[in-house]
Amino acid sequence: MTHQVHIIGGGLAGSEAAFQLAQRGVKVRLSEMRGGGGSTPAHETEGLAELVCSNSFRSDDDTKNAVGLLHHEMRRLDSLVMQAGEKARVPAGSAMAVDRDVFSAEVERVLSEHPNVEIVREKVEALPDSGLTIVATGPLTAAELASSIVNATGEDRLAFFDAIAPIVHRDSIDMSKCWIQSRWNKRTEASNEDGDYINCPMTKEQYLAFHQGLLDAEKGDFKEWEADTPYFDGCMPIEVMAERGVETLRYGPMKGVGLDNPYDTNEEHPQGRWPYAVVQLRQDNKLGTLWNMVGFQTKMKYGAQVELFRTIPGLENAEFARLGGMHRNTFINSPDLLDRQLRLKRAPHIRFAGQVTGCEGYVESSAVGLVAGMMAAAELAGTDWTPPPQTSALGALLSHITGDAEASSYQPMNINFGLFPPLHEVHKKRRKEAYTERAKADLGEWLDTLQQVSA
Repeated sequence: MTHQVHIIGGGLAGSEAAFQLAQRGVKVRLSEMRGGGGSTPAHETEGLAELVCSNSFRSDDDTKNAVGLLHHEMRRLDSLVMQAGEKARVPAGSAMAVDRDVFSAEVERVLSEHPNVEIVREKVEALPDSGLTIVATGPLTAAELASSIVNATGEDRLAFFDAIAPIVHRDSIDMSKCWIQSRWNKRTEASNEDGDYINCPMTKEQYLAFHQGLLDAEKGDFKEWEADTPYFDGCMPIEVMAERGVETLRYGPMKGVGLDNPYDTNEEHPQGRWPYAVVQLRQDNKLGTLWNMVGFQTKMKYGAQVELFRTIPGLENAEFARLGGMHRNTFINSPDLLDRQLRLKRAPHIRFAGQVTGCEGYVESSAVGLVAGMMAAAELAGTDWTPPPQTSALGALLSHITGDAEASSYQPMNINFGLFPPLHEVHKKRRKEAYTERAKADLGEWLDTLQQVSA
């Protein structure tokens, strides 16, 4: 098949971009190195859109949460990632979590069956000299292609560490010490009867011993080229959080507020008192056989992980389907290198999309892939590209990446209301709702404009 756009990278962003282009009648060549002689330190399969860290797309609340709003906007734009996510959805309270294998298989099925998409398992080692191209190689770009990007941009790569949380077999968890509940009892329609998280409570003594264990545990050694690479706060290793203070974890992933321990009741707390600290596990697959340890990404060595995590009440006999790990992520200085349409200023036939641009998160990566596909389709059609309003989640994220962020201190960023134009006249208690209401109205007008242009 003769292609009109070459997409390099079959992750979330590349898959979404391919779908958006194909749906608009554009012939796409989608190159993925896994299965074609290439691999990464974090991927375990050759499937498209493999989720290598958490299985969560985070909050699905489109009324008060920025990432939930981004979900809403992507659904309105016929997002493949959102469609596949619904088919692979597993209970996760007010969040959206998926069975990672079902999700990847669904994305690959849709693209494999699409007449406008050709999936090629090949390792691309250099940026093409010509032809419309979208580079969506993600944070684990192969060394040869990364060198080609450096040569094309004239900039050194930026990098940070991302971390992977362990996954536990459900039948190895001692439920006589744990209970199922969502924090503050918030659940979705797909929730389990009692909630969506398994909660392992800790007393103060148990917590302090665990905290000390994190400090003392043997960690993996960094390679020379990793030594000065900073962490991204959204994926901070559990032991690094512990180093920041004894209370840090209790105000982070191990906070006990909103969780009623049924094994610790009295007259004052007949439903159960909040534990001093808690470890939460979230369902990782549709069968409910695998659960991941929320916020427990780590650089500890495997043996140290097993030994320490089995001191957690309820996990004394835990069997791990996957232990935690870490890998280096790379991204370009997008505000300096890309124009407002994600094109490389020095080579405008090349667009970048996904986490390689410096956005952070599954949904954000997919969203940038989505708009990159729309932009390329508009360019091929000879129509002027009208960007999504900056008041929308898509527009705010895109603006941040392509020029609004400070290039000299550019770091990976999740979508958040701090990227939106401010609403000073609205009381702070209603500000989140006001942001989402404005965004939905403005996005609706933008979609109407796009439909008029296409007609």
